[in-house]
Amino acid sequence: MAVFKVSFMTLALFIVAGILFSGINVVSGQGCRGDFRNLAAQCMPYVQKPGPKTPPSKGCCNAVRTVDVPCACQHLPPGVGGTVSLEKVAFVLRVCGKPLKPGTKCGSYTVPPAV
Repeated sequence: MAVFKVSFMTLALFIVAGILFSGINVVSGQGCRGDFRNLAAQCMPYVQKPGPKTPPSKGCCNAVRTVDVPCACQHLPPGVGGTVSLEKVAFVLRVCGKPLKPGTKCGSYTVPPAV
């Protein structure tokens, strides 16, 4: 049973990585500035579904600071929202000092008004 769980988790991780990297190619192809492969590698644990919001690492925040976030948000492929929590993406951006403005649309997610 443990072998099945490990194999399933490994397969799930590869599927998530494949979707993210295909999204990276779409976003990069749109001329958005940044190292999207490093962003995915550093930040995936903090934005993937399911699980709680977790403060990102310094490496993730450093990767976030290199990316043109508004451009990337405009060009996210539809499948990304199925494996990545766009609400967690907004959380990570805020914690890393690059918050999205309320009302900004990032993929299928719209940043709520500030409370």
